[in-house]
Amino acid sequence: MKVKERIEQLRKVMEEKGVDAYVVPTADFHQSEYVGEYFKARKFITGFSGSAGTAVITRTEGKLWTDGRYFLQAGRQLEGTTVELMKMGEPGVPTITEYLAEALPEGGVLGFDGRVVSMGEGKAYEAVAKAKGGRVFYQEDLIDGIWTDRPAMSEEPAFSLELKYAGESTKDKLIRIREEMKRCHANVHILTTLDDICWTLNIRGNDIDFFPMVLTYAIITMEEVKLYVDERKLSEEMKALLAQDQVSIHPYNDIYEDVKKLGASDTALIDSGKLNYALYSNIPEGVQEVDERNPEILFKAMKNRVEIENIRKAQIKDSIAHVRFMKWLKENIGKTVITEISATEKLDAYRAEMGNFIRPSFEPISSFGEHAAIVHYTSSEETNVELKEGNLYLSDTGAGFYEGSTDVTRTFALGEIPQEMKEHFTLVAISNLQLANAKFLKGTIGMNLDILARKPFWDRDLNFNHGTGHGVGYLLNIHEGPTGFRWQYRPGESHAFEEGMVITDEPGIYIEGSHGVRLENELLVCSGTKNEYGQFMYFEAITLIPMDLDAIDPAMMTEEEKKLLNDYHKKVYDSLEAHLTEEEKEWLKVYTRAI
Repeated sequence: MKVKERIEQLRKVMEEKGVDAYVVPTADFHQSEYVGEYFKARKFITGFSGSAGTAVITRTEGKLWTDGRYFLQAGRQLEGTTVELMKMGEPGVPTITEYLAEALPEGGVLGFDGRVVSMGEGKAYEAVAKAKGGRVFYQEDLIDGIWTDRPAMSEEPAFSLELKYAGESTKDKLIRIREEMKRCHANVHILTTLDDICWTLNIRGNDIDFFPMVLTYAIITMEEVKLYVDERKLSEEMKALLAQDQVSIHPYNDIYEDVKKLGASDTALIDSGKLNYALYSNIPEGVQEVDERNPEILFKAMKNRVEIENIRKAQIKDSIAHVRFMKWLKENIGKTVITEISATEKLDAYRAEMGNFIRPSFEPISSFGEHAAIVHYTSSEETNVELKEGNLYLSDTGAGFYEGSTDVTRTFALGEIPQEMKEHFTLVAISNLQLANAKFLKGTIGMNLDILARKPFWDRDLNFNHGTGHGVGYLLNIHEGPTGFRWQYRPGESHAFEEGMVITDEPGIYIEGSHGVRLENELLVCSGTKNEYGQFMYFEAITLIPMDLDAIDPAMMTEEEKKLLNDYHKKVYDSLEAHLTEEEKEWLKVYTRAI
């Protein structure tokens, strides 16, 4: 069944239910950024497969909002579907609520599945409907009625994350969380976000592709934790461990009825950006609410000593794998057939050789030539192409080791490449290094520092249409708040840098129909000098992989910029040489030589 036919079927259901506009976001019941196959309703109804986007279907129109990472991909995937691309943030493009305020008729009904829309978004939609003298309809998933071959929800088993990896016990984490509850006078904390729950309870699973999490809800009180999960996913040993911390197990969907039992004496700590609208709507009116960011978000972003030690080990492993992959790629291009898919498979094979490799930490971006201009391109059997000399190959991939998750992008010159490509590569390298070497005062946020990465681009009237960096979770979400690099304000990324955070640094340039370049390192936030001016902070680059000197044009670089690159490459060689064979060391010397 084609997208056009699916939309027409949805419109028939909307007509039967009296719904005038229906919103289909990219989310599961837990406001996850990436979702399991069961939850990919937006992909089903529009054909757009990117990880971020919201569709709105009215009786006469279909529109899809997505951000700059996906403009090219969405434009191609929406061709012939009757769904119009709405480029978020572009001049003249209304927001979703602005559009709905115009499109919803007087007295109209605005529909959405309340379980996949956050409390904050749901209240905004409710306000739009009320302004038109209408109402919201959130009690049903209208897509479910037409998606006849919908995949089943995951039944994959969960596992415990040992203390030697987690670095902090569930008991101690709950003490910290309950202190925050006391601070805001709450006796109940309702949690629906998978990474917050998995971090708190030191559990992981396999319910979302690439992201090792378990579909769960939780209610934390001062005495116990109620965990709502498919009990079949938990071994008897896991249940016993959880019981030691007064964690009781309940059926997955029972939380919707249990929150109705809260009373006037209860004060609930909730996060409007994370709690879904349906669950929020089930909280009785007499219950007091404290709407604050989930405390777990900041706790888990500031990695503890054990996590940092482990993350360093994971980065060394991934860097060795990348060096071996880069050497193999350079030596075999033009001699052996290498495709986008086979290249990624080779890299993951090198990672697996390092030990404790669980799986990739996100869907790989393996893109050659013009495909690399699509920021979040995913190679498939239909699009897979052979890598050939004379262009660039971009690899944005990650590894999930027990020691932590990695997120790395490298762009490689395949043979001799045109001067324009070298100039673009060098520009991206300069941008990456300038940001990585920032020194700043405690209290600084990503918006303050993003200019360091953008200035080399803006000086040349260029830009890249995505954030410059994001936090990285420890075997959780690869995109983790509450901090990131972005020149425009974005909720959830505005917290000041704190010691122990891990942030990516990934500027890029994308030339449609030709090539793309992105270079991504992970940075550890560190404390530096403290004096009468305050606490100074700096970044330590913990990704240790050469930036391809075959694509660097030294003539573009100042002496200071050359020194930054040379210093980085010296650190790469010094950190990795003990782990390499003599042949590999000799090869690495060439690709980390001073320029």
